[in-house]
Amino acid sequence: MNALLQKPAMDDALLAKLTGRLGDKATVEKLCAAFGDVYREFLPDVIKSETDLDVEVNYIGCHAGYMDDLIADLGESVTLVNASLRNWSPNVTLACGNGFIITLMEHLLGASPETVEQPAERLLSVIELELSVTVFEKIAGVLRSAVNAPGGFEPTLEAPHAAETRPKVTDDRHDEFAAAITMSITLSGITSEFHLVVPQAALLKTTVVAPRAKNPSSSSSAWTEQISEQVRRSQVTLEAKIRLQDLTLRTISKLAAGDVIPFQDSGDVRVDVSANSRELYVCEFGRSGENYTVRVKDTINSDDELIRYLMN
Repeated sequence: MNALLQKPAMDDALLAKLTGRLGDKATVEKLCAAFGDVYREFLPDVIKSETDLDVEVNYIGCHAGYMDDLIADLGESVTLVNASLRNWSPNVTLACGNGFIITLMEHLLGASPETVEQPAERLLSVIELELSVTVFEKIAGVLRSAVNAPGGFEPTLEAPHAAETRPKVTDDRHDEFAAAITMSITLSGITSEFHLVVPQAALLKTTVVAPRAKNPSSSSSAWTEQISEQVRRSQVTLEAKIRLQDLTLRTISKLAAGDVIPFQDSGDVRVDVSANSRELYVCEFGRSGENYTVRVKDTINSDDELIRYLMN
């Protein structure tokens, strides 16, 4: 009898529509396209003023669904940032294809456009993750200028993270309906994508406005200087390689604990020092007190070449 008297649970989608958390297809697509127009018009100017690089941004489209599902559908070749904008939405996810960050890094470190190739699909290095912070700040800045959130608050961004390190969604988590806005971004003929995943509860209350034009920034070299400094401050693991005397396979197969293999050099012992498999210095082997050391005798790469290589 009690089971018969219980009211059936309301469909989640129907409840979301009644409470303003889920919109119809035409309304959501119109709002997403409006965001796309704003990014197409203004993000290239922002990047140009900061880096003196020309990028092209175009709106690709949007998808609606549960937020966690939309984020998972972005794939593994993106870097994500959890963001919030006071008086608009506490739960926005920004995503940028790793290919754009990698390509941008190469340009900022002095690579010429004709030498830049389509980057491999990989995770970002530590230095590239630091650069992505600045990229996400620019994306979030355009978002802030485009929505009618009162108060003029700055977006709050968490640290960027790889898609594969994002915490797994638990079954008991209540998900919300959202829209994923996808745009292409092209630099030197290499095209990647970036995305905004926005709860529909915020999206449906939004009036998208074009940001006010600003005077071009005079800091066109600021990013280059910033990234170069980050590279110089980064910790790099060095490896030293010393050539030993040639031995026959018969001798090698019979080596046991305590056996000694002489160095190839009989005088000063040459040591090749490398980082990330890149040879850096020619050194000589020595000792200082209780520590074994190497003394630099010659450099193999210029400073600029070294920085450009070690950023990978």
